[in-house]
Amino acid sequence: MALRFEILGKFNRARAARLTLPHFVCQTPLFMPVGTQGTIKGLTTSQLEDIGCQIILGNTYHLALRPTSVLIDELGGLHKFMNWPRGLLTDSGGFQMVSLLHLADITEQGVTFQSPVDGKPMLLTPEESIQIQNRIGADIIMALDDVVRTTITGPRIEEAMYRTLRWIDRCIAAHERPHDQNLFGIVQGGLDPVLRDICVKGLVDRKLPGYAIGGLAGGEDKDSFWRVVAQCTAALPEDKPRYVMGVGYPLDIVVCSALGADMYDCVYPTRTARFGTALVPEGVLKLKHQAMSDDTQPIDPTCECMVCKNYSRAYIHCLVTKDAMGSQLLSYHNLFYMLKLSRDLHSSIVNGQFPEFVCNFLQKMFPKGDVPQWVCNAMEVAGIDITSCCSPFPLSLIDSQAATVKFSRKNSIKMVHTKD
Repeated sequence: MALRFEILGKFNRARAARLTLPHFVCQTPLFMPVGTQGTIKGLTTSQLEDIGCQIILGNTYHLALRPTSVLIDELGGLHKFMNWPRGLLTDSGGFQMVSLLHLADITEQGVTFQSPVDGKPMLLTPEESIQIQNRIGADIIMALDDVVRTTITGPRIEEAMYRTLRWIDRCIAAHERPHDQNLFGIVQGGLDPVLRDICVKGLVDRKLPGYAIGGLAGGEDKDSFWRVVAQCTAALPEDKPRYVMGVGYPLDIVVCSALGADMYDCVYPTRTARFGTALVPEGVLKLKHQAMSDDTQPIDPTCECMVCKNYSRAYIHCLVTKDAMGSQLLSYHNLFYMLKLSRDLHSSIVNGQFPEFVCNFLQKMFPKGDVPQWVCNAMEVAGIDITSCCSPFPLSLIDSQAATVKFSRKNSIKMVHTKD
């Protein structure tokens, strides 16, 4: 194996670890920004290093189409191609079975896509996915899995789970660089606990370097979401990293970390930035709202990022509706927020202060104590007492907190929580 995973601290199911990869030594829990084609839109790799990014995610399907894995290999691999000295993870292309379903045909052999570039058919088999990823050269590569939305029911879920297990053997056999690239398997099975158990056992029997929980964050209800995460993390090996794919809401990451997950990725922080939305401890801040037009405060007065130190809400409001610089500044801030959240999760677990961190996080996001029931249920299973966050606060405390989160001199805009 080309990784080492050392647990540095625990609180019940939550754990903080050191993940040593060929290109970087990471701290978990960690969030991975998505750079689909080898770039985070609007940010340089130097900026990503400055804000503490540890691993960037690239996409096998898109990189294979353009600029092609052969070219990347000829130019020294994706690390050199994009000038990124730290960790890389490449997805297998399996998610495109869902996102590009109208262009895909799935069989036992693999997935045939109609290229969105030139319309030509492209067959992605487990072997081809691994060969492409071997050429790209990421530290962590993902097995090709049969992905279906969790909102789908019936025999298709079972078919996809068993096919995922058959395909993992083909991926292992095709993997030519096990000493410097780590192949992770992906647990499928929809919302069916029996199918999830079968898939977990089958993957663990293969003794892989790490494991991902796939097929979530696709529209299922939150109570089902956390229960699948809890079930899988409890059954996966203690000494291997656990990666929940496609998860990027801060609240979801805190909950999943409490349940024993280590790694996350999502386009959410950068995509929502391009729509003029900033992540803040209280939830999200909509910079396009007219109330921002004369607000001289930074996005988040408590944030130490370059954007919050140098620019006002009014300035960014002016940009987000007219200039690409607005989305670049918000992408920088949002990723800073996510990466700091990762560091805070890690340090709170190592320092034995994880329950206090969780309660503080929830109190800021839900100052009235209206923590969603699914979060309360998940934290009970995680063994974290959040009753102080869910109880009604004294009126004086609510008034005090409200005074710190006025969003304009007219106080005419309210915070929107990401409760969904």
